[in-house]
Amino acid sequence: MRRAAPVAVPALLGIADAFLVNGLHLLLELAVSLVAAAALLLRRRFPLLVFLFTLPGLYIGYIWFAPMIALYTVAARRPGRLRLGICAALLIAAHFFPYPLSDLEPTAYRENALVLIDACVTSAAPITLGLLVRTRGELAARVEELTRSLRREDRLLADRVQATERARLAREMHDVVAHQVSLISLQAGAVQVSTGDEAARDGARTIRELSVRTLEELRHMVGVLRTAGGPEEARRPAPQPDLAELPRLIGMSGLDVTYEPGVVAGARGAQTVERAAFRTVQEALTNVRKHAPGARVLVRIDPLEAPDAGRATDAAVTGGLRVEIRNGPPDASAAAPALPGGGHGLVGLRERAQSLGGTLETRHTSEGGFVVRARFPYRAEPPYGSDTPYGSG
Repeated sequence: MRRAAPVAVPALLGIADAFLVNGLHLLLELAVSLVAAAALLLRRRFPLLVFLFTLPGLYIGYIWFAPMIALYTVAARRPGRLRLGICAALLIAAHFFPYPLSDLEPTAYRENALVLIDACVTSAAPITLGLLVRTRGELAARVEELTRSLRREDRLLADRVQATERARLAREMHDVVAHQVSLISLQAGAVQVSTGDEAARDGARTIRELSVRTLEELRHMVGVLRTAGGPEEARRPAPQPDLAELPRLIGMSGLDVTYEPGVVAGARGAQTVERAAFRTVQEALTNVRKHAPGARVLVRIDPLEAPDAGRATDAAVTGGLRVEIRNGPPDASAAAPALPGGGHGLVGLRERAQSLGGTLETRHTSEGGFVVRARFPYRAEPPYGSDTPYGSG
């Protein structure tokens, strides 16, 4: 109803004006006036054409509502100095000259002047009102645009504040964690030099290597945090580990691990997938140390065959990696280490797998162990630096 009213009401006013001015006896005048009033139904779609249709109603039928409304629509929807000037001149002419034209009295100067003034006012009023409404609409649109711009600026300011806070937290994290890990490395180095026990020396060497490695990865992640939002080159961390680093990771894990590599590291060049596989194994081994100390672990990495051409849903998928980490029940005689955890490790691994178009499955086994299976399809390599490691949980 609200949408139909602005279209129907002007036409009804024009029809009422036609009957009030011409009655039911002047058939030609009434017919022309009704056509002019009916044309108002299309004034929003064809404003200039409708205005031209209303001029005969003014000239022959002496109606005012239809041509004035049509001229208002032209001014509001199709403004232009030349166009409005011509329309105003046509309306003035249709209003000034009588029908039939032979009734014009050139010597009636006073009467002709009054009619001319009336015609000028009749044409100027709808043009002024139409331009005013259009200007008001443009100002409202401009205000809305400025409001959206201010909201964008507020978001950018919030992002800048967040980036500044992130950099501050990164510096604090680096100072605190790096200091503690450096002390661990120094103490391990001292034990490695001073002890005569070969097993203790090997353990101290492992602790020192892990400390150095932790410091390197910490610096990489701190660099990512401090340069977030900067140039692309500044956001690139140092190279992340891949499958070639898995034997070293397993060797330093301190667990009874059987590693069955079914692929050659770097054979396909999918660095993101290999890094995801590495992080999956790393997180799984960490969980074994936490929750199943002394358990035997099997790590298997096999190639993921490419889907058949007729069944493939993504042409970019060309095989991938299948990662499985299976551990048995914990050893009751082994002491469980008091390692902190936030419970987010497997969640982060699942999100990583989904971001690469893969899947992650975890379940308990009937023997009391645990299985982690991940599938990482090969795809177009994303921009370097998008593989942010998820923290252990």
